[in-house]
Amino acid sequence: MLYLNLPFGSAHGWGICGRNLARELSRLQPVRVISERFSAEQVGDVLDFHELQGLLVGGDQHGSAALLDGTVEADGPLLQGISDERLLPRRPHIRAKTRIGYTFFERNELKAESIENGRRLFDRVVTGSTWCMAVLKEAGLLNVQTVVQGIDPTLFHPVLDGNRVREFLSDKFVIFSGGKFELRKGQDIAIRVCRVLQERHADVVLVNAWFNPWQTSFETMRGSSLIRFSPRGRTYEQIIQNILADNGLDLRRVIICPSQSNLAMPRIYHNTDVGLFPNRCEGGTNLVLMEYMACGKPVVAVNTTGHADIVSALNALIVGTNGTTTIRDDDGTPGARWLEPDVDDAIDKLEWAYQNRDKMRRLGERAGADLAQRTWRKTAEAFLKIIQETSDACNC
Repeated sequence: MLYLNLPFGSAHGWGICGRNLARELSRLQPVRVISERFSAEQVGDVLDFHELQGLLVGGDQHGSAALLDGTVEADGPLLQGISDERLLPRRPHIRAKTRIGYTFFERNELKAESIENGRRLFDRVVTGSTWCMAVLKEAGLLNVQTVVQGIDPTLFHPVLDGNRVREFLSDKFVIFSGGKFELRKGQDIAIRVCRVLQERHADVVLVNAWFNPWQTSFETMRGSSLIRFSPRGRTYEQIIQNILADNGLDLRRVIICPSQSNLAMPRIYHNTDVGLFPNRCEGGTNLVLMEYMACGKPVVAVNTTGHADIVSALNALIVGTNGTTTIRDDDGTPGARWLEPDVDDAIDKLEWAYQNRDKMRRLGERAGADLAQRTWRKTAEAFLKIIQETSDACNC
């Protein structure tokens, strides 16, 4: 029996990852889930919700959630999420003979106690990108491997009828930008780039999906020197509208997506021309990027940090870098150093995409073919291999 302690959801990366991993792992071997309570609305799909409920330890959500109040002894290997670079388990009181941790982090200036946590608390640490693995190994943690996230090919795939006319905005050049609004995700760069493209071309439209429920990370945009950041408004839409207007975008050519399940995103992706991903850092492989590319859509993107596992010169237009950005902790010490995407290069690459739409479509075809190989089933299979190897080593 394999035990899982992962979050479930449909509007944030960890939740999407947990939901899909639990489903696919359970189809390969017996699985039991130890979880706080979750709803069908959080999961995003009533059938997924029903399947996940059937995996709960204790028989139902009340029984599973009750286990989180005390020490839990799992009689099989345990896979659970690691919250951040401190390498602490989500639920430290869940015990198991074989302990596998799964982590994504962006702060790459690690403290010695974080590495000690990884050695002491886990038999194996699995990272969501080779960049995270390299950071850990350089800091001295050796019991680490990488498993890249997946996509659901039943949702995210190219349009089957290549001759189909786009449902919406077919006479426009539509740029998609996604990921929660924060400095790390680089929406300030996207705003600068899209403003230039709108000034040059009357048919450029920006579709953004930037909803961010975490105020602390939203406020990191105050560290940007690229845009004016004076958030105001009573609703998310008003706040984003004001930020965009302050920075010279034509709101008549902007569509703001509210928070919604990733199950609803393929329709949005298919009605755009190109995705713009000038992200400063990704601890994982960026599910929004992966799902966009899986739909057969071309991207203008950096291939640094977690993107490097997905983005290549064969399936994307790559944005170069120009210097580094240092992120400091509250005490002023460096917490992270990230390569800074080159704004001028991003503008040039997006202009090239505007002028070469047939070539971009071919890039999108290659992106769709590449991402079709990156399914959640393959992610689950890679995890099972690591779990079995680690369990065998622990039982020696």
